[in-house]
Amino acid sequence: TASTDPDGPGTLRQGDTGPEVTELQQRLLRVPDVYRDGSTSGTYDAPLTEAVARFQLWYGISGDETGVYGDDTRRALESRTVPGADG
Repeated sequence: TASTDPDGPGTLRQGDTGPEVTELQQRLLRVPDVYRDGSTSGTYDAPLTEAVARFQLWYGISGDETGVYGDDTRRALESRTVPGADG
C-alpha cells in the first residue's frame, strides 16, 4: 500500500489515471461552470486540476491541497452530485 496521504486515502491528484479519475470528471461536469466542456478521459490533467481548485474555491473547501481531490473535496462533491444521474 502507498504511504498515508495527508489528504486522506483515495486522494487523486495531477498525473493520476483510471476509473476513479473518470468518475471525478463526470461528477465535476454536473456542477455548473466548474469543468465546462471538460474531458472524461480518466487522466488527471491540468484542466482537471484547475476545475477541482475552482470547485474548492467556490464551495469554500479548505481541508485539501488546492487542486487535489482529497477527502474533504470528495465529500463536498459527492453531496452535490449523484452518480449515474445524467439527463
